Amino acid sequence: MSATTDDRAWWQRGVVYQIYPRSFADGSGDGIGDLSGVLAHLDHLRWLGVDALWLSPIFPSPMADFGYDVANYTDVDPVFGTLEHFDTLLDAADRRGLRVLLDWVGNHTSDRHPWFMASRGSRDNPYRDWYIWRDEPNNWRRAFDDGPAWTLDARTGQYYLHHFLPQQPDLNWNNPAVRQAMHDVLRFWLDRGVDGFRADVVHLIGKDPDLPDDPDDRVGSRVGWHTDSRTYEWLREIREVLDGYPGDRVMVGEINVPDPVEVSAHTGEDQLHLAFYFALTRAPWDAGAFRSAIAGIEAATLARDVWPGLVLSNHDQSRHRTRYGGEERRARVAATVLLTLRGTPFLYAGEELGLEDATVPADQQVDPGGRDPQRAPIPWTPDPGHGWEGTPWLPWPPEPDRRNAASQRRDTGSIAGLYRRLLHLRRDDATLHAGALELRDAPDGLLAYDRVGASGLRRVLANFTDEPAAVPDDGRWQVLLSTARARDGEAFDGTLPGTTAVVLAPAD
Repeated sequence: MSATTDDRAWWQRGVVYQIYPRSFADGSGDGIGDLSGVLAHLDHLRWLGVDALWLSPIFPSPMADFGYDVANYTDVDPVFGTLEHFDTLLDAADRRGLRVLLDWVGNHTSDRHPWFMASRGSRDNPYRDWYIWRDEPNNWRRAFDDGPAWTLDARTGQYYLHHFLPQQPDLNWNNPAVRQAMHDVLRFWLDRGVDGFRADVVHLIGKDPDLPDDPDDRVGSRVGWHTDSRTYEWLREIREVLDGYPGDRVMVGEINVPDPVEVSAHTGEDQLHLAFYFALTRAPWDAGAFRSAIAGIEAATLARDVWPGLVLSNHDQSRHRTRYGGEERRARVAATVLLTLRGTPFLYAGEELGLEDATVPADQQVDPGGRDPQRAPIPWTPDPGHGWEGTPWLPWPPEPDRRNAASQRRDTGSIAGLYRRLLHLRRDDATLHAGALELRDAPDGLLAYDRVGASGLRRVLANFTDEPAAVPDDGRWQVLLSTARARDGEAFDGTLPGTTAVVLAPAD
């Protein structure tokens, strides 16, 4: 990935905005977000300054895992609309200069998918080998509740594997017919014009063929989740499918393991274009922890000459403002760090509004993984309905009368205004979207790094403490952007107020 700035693909220069469709905006009035709702708010994304949107699954599904249990890969669930609605959205996004990515769930299907319904019909069914069956289960554990990763099918007397819910049986990627069918799914959407995919838990598609028991010290830990080296071969086949299309189509992998070196092994010239590095989502509010996370990502990606995907929040993670104690000042500093690092930032819808997790009463909780709080609906207006005609499927996040898109867009000093300034600065500044990154020594509580590139030197300073920090003097600097907007354009005086971040350039 050593291309010059001008040669970089759009997904290296740009920023992607994740939309969880059920919670983004409701165009039908039934209280569940849909494609018409997304269409109605594309101009918000354009105002903000992102380059692409990623839609969490919109395929037909029984919704045991809210779309990550796919029953048909080549259609749209009626709760979200129709294929015609999707085509309209795709065209409208293209007219606004926005790329569109879909969430592709390749590791497993729904137990209602016709492939699995045929597979469980009998042991000699042609689809039997499309899934992973065994006479006796091993000791693998599943996500969500740490129960067994195997379920007995009474009709045929064998167990099937599911790393997630029993309603999500794992596909057998060792079967060439499965791989061909999944390639055809990708081609179906690529032919319609999508710009790429986010690949759900794609590191799991290759299982150890011997299906061995986990060692005693790993039972329930799911470290690596039983992956096999054939995964890399199958990622190359997936890459060949995308490379057969023009326009820099991209495959973004969810490789949910803690080791950035292991994550980077799945990316490169002939595998995934980029993958998510979740180190920042695991870091506490501490400058040293952030520095360590950034250093790990940098070392792993530079060693393989690959490009990282960076994230603070998503539909599976508690919102970062909540994780950082609910302080907006901290959320502003975190946004500045995310949008000035080397890599492709992914923003989760609502983080630009400074949203926190919602409080969801027990009788309204619906997600098997307990992720309802971060999936609360997006408030669009200050009125009681907040831009939704029907009662939303989940409660509102805190302060929707103030933390809504309409109110924040009118206030240039809001956190939404900060995100817009950051996004436009990043887009216009070649050093910030393509330059090298050099971590700097700094006093305790302060994170400091330089970006070095075509538009010159840029320095980022982030104070993680509540007290002012004196920065060692090594020249004259001008503030390009501050989380306290009053400082934009001023000369930097060498002191950074508590819980503040700045982007600096050398003064003329």
